[in-house]
Amino acid sequence: MKTKMTAQKGPLHGIRVLELAHVMAGPVCGLMLADLGADVIKVEKMPGGDDSRRMIPPRVGDESAAFMMMNRNKRGVAINLKDGGGRDVLRRLVEEADVLIENYRHDTMEKLGLG
Repeated sequence: MKTKMTAQKGPLHGIRVLELAHVMAGPVCGLMLADLGADVIKVEKMPGGDDSRRMIPPRVGDESAAFMMMNRNKRGVAINLKDGGGRDVLRRLVEEADVLIENYRHDTMEKLGLG
């Protein structure tokens, strides 16, 4: 008997989450939502990306195991938020999101025009 394999969509399927978070608390929140089926888009700063990329050891290939664990099941994009064009891209992503996760300093979102 043949069985058709289908992907588990999860209870949050269809929910788009934009994650502007770094290190641990914010990315783990995004991870939980992604594991429940949400479409999570992680925005990393340029240059350098998420600080957890440098949390080693252990490594998996050239990446930090902590970074890989906290960011599985997510899509990712790197945006230069200090550039006007980068901020425009971010605003478009925010408009399309159902949920926004951020753990920046208290005035960062205001400086980006998203407060």
